[in-house]
Amino acid sequence: MENAILEYNQFVLPALMLFASGLIGAMFKKNLVVVFMCIEMMLCAAALLAMSFSAQYAHADGWVFALLILAVGACEVAVALAVIIQRFKLKQQPFTDELNSKRE
Repeated sequence: MENAILEYNQFVLPALMLFASGLIGAMFKKNLVVVFMCIEMMLCAAALLAMSFSAQYAHADGWVFALLILAVGACEVAVALAVIIQRFKLKQQPFTDELNSKRE
């Protein structure tokens, strides 16, 4: 049982660092591609924690939840790329500077 706790603790700090770096990148970067990549990093950190929880308690629920997170991430990538392409066609720049100021 003690080995399972040590294995679980090995994944918490990297997942927290991955989530924190994704959160900081999503808040402060201006390029839309980088912002969506940072959101994907946060989703991967949540999936890593879900898998480590399920490995510690020997349940498959965390693995199923991680698979759901990856499916949501794939859908988010498809929508995000469509938004970025449309933004680039209209303004010729993929930056977030004018997104909130000129809402229609």
